[in-house]
Amino acid sequence: MTQKSSFFIAGRHAVIEALKNERRRVLKVFLTEDSKKNIHKHSPHKNLLKNIKVFFKTKKELDKYCRSEDILHQGFIAEIEHLDNPDLKEFIKGKNNLTFVCLDEVTDPRNIGSLIRSAASFNIDGLIVKERHFPSESKLLYKSASGCVEYLNIFQVSNINTSLKFLREKNFWVYGFDANSNKDFTDIKWEGNNILLFGSEGHGLKKHTEKYTDFSVKIKINEKVESLNISNSAAIVFHYINQQK
Repeated sequence: MTQKSSFFIAGRHAVIEALKNERRRVLKVFLTEDSKKNIHKHSPHKNLLKNIKVFFKTKKELDKYCRSEDILHQGFIAEIEHLDNPDLKEFIKGKNNLTFVCLDEVTDPRNIGSLIRSAASFNIDGLIVKERHFPSESKLLYKSASGCVEYLNIFQVSNINTSLKFLREKNFWVYGFDANSNKDFTDIKWEGNNILLFGSEGHGLKKHTEKYTDFSVKIKINEKVESLNISNSAAIVFHYINQQK
């Protein structure tokens, strides 16, 4: 087995779901005495700590791991390896009615984590992100995703535009979410293969990415409100499309 690079995650759900995921290699777990009891409560029928190196620490000792990102560890820290990056071309073979979400220069780990949580909750088939912009070792991302990184296909690609071009050739429609669009997303019949494209929090979709967009749509909101946070927008869209399906 080749050794992948490892990193630390924090938070009860993030650590417990990593331990439950058979595809995830967990190297070490750092717990307080209280959090050990909590793990057994969460999983009474399966010993999640079997064959895992477990170290008991005080809350204060665990605080050191979270200082830079200012998050609560809840008594749970783990050192884990990256999952294998799924291959987009392989994944779509022989499949229909797929819904992917694609992020164009969205970089905030808390927003991406929340979006991953919503995508997993509402059966989105995968997330397409640019490898260089994806904070893949962020404790904040794992904490915000609340364990859902373990349940969503995350396709890290080298070029978003090339991936969109490829998917359009494979019968995917690309819907760009833009507050200035004239068309409400609920007016669309969400059938077939679709990509939901969201731009960065500040600048929206990049001009050269818009070239690969088939339709521009928006979420109708109160005119007095400028915009919604991207993870809130995504949750609304994912829920609606899941209901349609």
